[in-house]
Amino acid sequence: MPKKIPMRQCLGCREMKPKPELIRVVRSPEGELSLDFRGKRPGRGAYLCPDAACLARAKKSRAIERALSVQVGPEVWEALDAQMKAGDGGDG
Repeated sequence: MPKKIPMRQCLGCREMKPKPELIRVVRSPEGELSLDFRGKRPGRGAYLCPDAACLARAKKSRAIERALSVQVGPEVWEALDAQMKAGDGGDG
């Protein structure tokens, strides 16, 4: 029997996609937001396509703020955008 692949909804385009194809936005227990490219960091997570357009749509609709129950300042958006462009979460 084939292994079941978990599906998650992108906050930007609202499409259901396999979890490994998406980038996890994490609110750590301390309240900090970051991108988790491996899906292993502790904390509450929400998912985005690896596309800057989906990040922009999520920002415009405030989807990340609603999903993670946190206020997102402009410096956090800039950091998330930079991480998305770099494609590296730095979680060694």
